Amino acid sequence: MQGNITISITFFTYFMVMLWIGYEAYRRTSTSADYFLGGRSLGPWTAALSAGASDMSGWLLLGLPGFAFVSGLEAFWLGAGLLLGTWLNWLFVAKRLRIYSESLSDSLTLSEYFSNRFKDRSNILQLLSAVFILLFFLFYTSSGLVAGGKLFETAFGMDYHWAVIIGAISVISYTLFGGFLAVCWTDLVQGLLMSVALIVVPLFAVDICGGVTHVVESIQLKNPALMDIFTDKYGQPLSIISILSLLGWGLGYFGQPHILARFKGIRSAKDIPVARRIAVVWTGFCIVGAFLVGLAGMVYVDANPGVVLEDSEQIFMLLVNQLFNPVVAGILLAAILAAIMSTADSQLLVCSTAFAEDIYRDIFRKEADQKEVLLVGRISVVVISVIACLLAMNPESNVLELVSYAWAGFGAAFGPALLISLFWRRMTRNGALAGIVVGGLTVLVWKLLSTEPVWQQMVGDWFKLYEIIPGFAFSAIAIVAVSLLDSYVSENPLVGECSPFDKMESS
Repeated sequence: MQGNITISITFFTYFMVMLWIGYEAYRRTSTSADYFLGGRSLGPWTAALSAGASDMSGWLLLGLPGFAFVSGLEAFWLGAGLLLGTWLNWLFVAKRLRIYSESLSDSLTLSEYFSNRFKDRSNILQLLSAVFILLFFLFYTSSGLVAGGKLFETAFGMDYHWAVIIGAISVISYTLFGGFLAVCWTDLVQGLLMSVALIVVPLFAVDICGGVTHVVESIQLKNPALMDIFTDKYGQPLSIISILSLLGWGLGYFGQPHILARFKGIRSAKDIPVARRIAVVWTGFCIVGAFLVGLAGMVYVDANPGVVLEDSEQIFMLLVNQLFNPVVAGILLAAILAAIMSTADSQLLVCSTAFAEDIYRDIFRKEADQKEVLLVGRISVVVISVIACLLAMNPESNVLELVSYAWAGFGAAFGPALLISLFWRRMTRNGALAGIVVGGLTVLVWKLLSTEPVWQQMVGDWFKLYEIIPGFAFSAIAIVAVSLLDSYVSENPLVGECSPFDKMESS
């Protein structure tokens, strides 16, 4: 009882700090451009840690340690894909997107960038992009609320459904008023807290289990296959499909709107090399820490028969509650809350931006002023949160599965379209439309067919391939094929006198 009170006080203090940051951001937010992209004023540390924290979300402290707990070093391939994807995204996308998005009529959203890049006066491309963003982010945001529900349920014995609602209210509270700056500033704090937790908890857990050598020996004694990166937990060799599926997570980075928003919001392209180094180092530390939590947790649970773990995704919370006093436990559990909130707030903001800017203003009310768009953006934050809450009401939902579905959707729909648009002058509007539709639909169809026994018998193990890989490949093929067809059928100039490519070359 005393422990719950102490943890509650810690959580309450954490909430107050986040609300104060939100208030300070609110004071600096006067226009829709401030609310949706913070006036492009992020420094390298804020941009890097905000991008990392919004990327990793609750699955870094729940899903990834849970996967390592169950599968051992098979999780290495997932971590390798994520780290490689982070580095390549900052290396190839960040600078060009920062320069292009500003030179193309100061495009605030990804949908607006596509529309301006291809001079799409029909608004079809912008509307389609916004619809895909709203669709997949509902699943993504609900995964964060599921993680929040599990956190409050474990920490306080709270009813899961009330836990989801409280988590949603906490995120809405500062996102609603402070917008992009509030999201990024809170993400900076949350990213630092997450990294501290993923250093402290594995160090203590490994130490209490007798050190790294003893952890490795204990796992090998239990099941040698868990310490082999080339076998699954049953000792069967990992197939090429399994390894590609895990590495394929890295492809998702190129199409995540909440991460790409940090690239557009950084104050200068000159800050990007520093931000890239910070982001890659932070991501590497966090992934290694999450692995160690899962592996050490495996040994700890086996060594303590009285400790019961009903859900592998709760191993981080179990270790915190078992190894630390209530004050420290409250701070470390707040790191999970930080991971959840840092992603959910970013997703809510991107959704509200897509609706207010791309659908409401640019399509239905072109005469709307900035105050009206700002109001619509804030209202949409609340509406989207309510829908995400309803989707998250199933306590059996798996955080990693929900994230993997939304991650694949964004990566396949937007990743190829964005990459090719940044590097290939001959890409056309119809090519972009084809890529987004083919990529998004491939993920949806592949996921549906993979559960049908008839298709499994016909295609075999190929439907076990993570849907982002076929989605990404088919999207890229569609973009190139349709763009070349456009160029063949009619002369279709893509860039005028103010070509973003010329802007890039001059930089």
